[in-house]
Amino acid sequence: MEELTVALVGNPNVGKSTLFNALTGLRQHTGNWAGKTVGTAMGKVRKENKTYCFVDLPGTYTLNGKTEDEKITEAFIREGNADRTVIVCDGSCLCRSLILALQVLPLAASPVLCINLMDEAEKRGIHVDGKKLSKLLGIPVVLTGADNKEGLQRLLEALQPPTVCRYRLSEGENEIDGAERLFRSCCTYGEDGAETFRRKVDRLLVSRRFGVPFLLLILLGIVWLTVWGANYPGMLLEALFDGVYHWLTCSLQFLPTWLRGFLLDGVYGTSARVISVMLPPMAIFFPLFTVLEDMGYLPRMAFLLDPGMARCGGCGKQALTLCMGLGCNAVGVTGCRIIDSPRERMCAILTNSFVPCNGRFPTLILLGSLFFPGAGAALVVAACVALGVVGAMAVSGLLNKTALKEKESTFVMELPPFRRPRLGQILVRSLLDRTLGITLRALKVAAPAGALLWLAGNTGLLQKLSALLQLPGVLLGMNGALLIAFVFSLPANELLIPVLLMALTEVGSIYAVSPGSVLTEYLTWQNAVCTMVFTLFHWPCATTLMTVYRETKSKKTTAVAFLLPTAVGCMLCFLLNWLF
Repeated sequence: MEELTVALVGNPNVGKSTLFNALTGLRQHTGNWAGKTVGTAMGKVRKENKTYCFVDLPGTYTLNGKTEDEKITEAFIREGNADRTVIVCDGSCLCRSLILALQVLPLAASPVLCINLMDEAEKRGIHVDGKKLSKLLGIPVVLTGADNKEGLQRLLEALQPPTVCRYRLSEGENEIDGAERLFRSCCTYGEDGAETFRRKVDRLLVSRRFGVPFLLLILLGIVWLTVWGANYPGMLLEALFDGVYHWLTCSLQFLPTWLRGFLLDGVYGTSARVISVMLPPMAIFFPLFTVLEDMGYLPRMAFLLDPGMARCGGCGKQALTLCMGLGCNAVGVTGCRIIDSPRERMCAILTNSFVPCNGRFPTLILLGSLFFPGAGAALVVAACVALGVVGAMAVSGLLNKTALKEKESTFVMELPPFRRPRLGQILVRSLLDRTLGITLRALKVAAPAGALLWLAGNTGLLQKLSALLQLPGVLLGMNGALLIAFVFSLPANELLIPVLLMALTEVGSIYAVSPGSVLTEYLTWQNAVCTMVFTLFHWPCATTLMTVYRETKSKKTTAVAFLLPTAVGCMLCFLLNWLF
């Protein structure tokens, strides 16, 4: 059976990944904001006697781009790695998409023009004459709606025979002029009242007067729902795991005491605590954040935050990567590929861990609930998120005036139309792909780390290390147990509370103590404040550090990513301790 490689190329946010998923059945992440795809995904489809290997290339606006994802697409097209090329355009904004199409056509192997998002185009009163456009370009033109799987079979049929594009721009005409001429020839545009209303709402949401307060209100609401909603499910999970623990204890009485403790108190106990603490907030935060992503609000968030980031030498795209970091700092670091300027990209990589990731939220929520119930845990956590963003912006400004000083760059980003969120895809993507994926990744480090913790706790090593770090801990407004907990939580931030409980109580099992009673007994509110600040500003987890090295290929940069937030955290905690 003949196998053909098919490249999917197009602007960001034209539905390439959705089209890829609809064709191949794979569940690649899709999102309604530019720059979502920063690598390549592959999937196969069989049609009659041929197998098509689809390659979803990163979105790009030009074949002469500067970012990593744009270079990937450019190299793939120019080196002739595809047997067929599908140029995906946005039917609701065809003129802009045709600019890239005219750059790709002379280089593409057997090109086919796929005009996607036709359902959106029809809602906006846009009609595309595909037959006329096909005649002008001399290649197959297929109209699709990937969300509804419309036109997919026609697209596969258009890929079977090889094609040759003989279209040439007129003398003295560039791609922009050529795209406008084609658009005027093949498209009619009508605007209804609903579209006019959507544009008015959009202008209101990105205005300086109403947009920023609305943005802050949304972020506060998400944090509040995450904190408030995670309490009861967290208690249920903890009770469930406790019941399983006691059942396993009775069932495994035939094992030696040390082996039973190693397996239950170490491996199982730590893993259970990590899941019960991190899973409920994730199951709430990720769906809410994915709704904003799917609607197309994140680019508007970047637009609103761009002036503030620009004052610090950054851009709105860095604001997007910070938002990604709220879920996972490793994801935020990878997302920095969408930033054009090497200086701004490096700055975004080094400061992404300043915003609290999902692994640090449980610690902030727990300490905020225990020590500041009057202020409300949600308000305290929201203040921590705001402090993290301010810290990232402040350090970005310092870096851009010193070590990363360079000429200023421009910021260009597409604002896609608002779309109705696809609840089914949101639940699958946020709960299965993100929540479950991160939970499984945390378990991979929680289980062996739990074994090491049990050994350290039952041999007295944990307490000896705590005593060794007591002096620097006191100077930072904490204690030795807190510092050793931060050290042992390097594999995953979710381990902080379990390690802290073992270090404070000097017991070999975290099931012997209750987090609330232990923390309020051994810690003061001053300790809690310094701990929350150090939770915000300390070394990233091991996964994030490995991601930094993978993205930069530099041990020096990875070391700076480790030391920079740690230095900020130590300085702030020392000052807070002095003030207290």
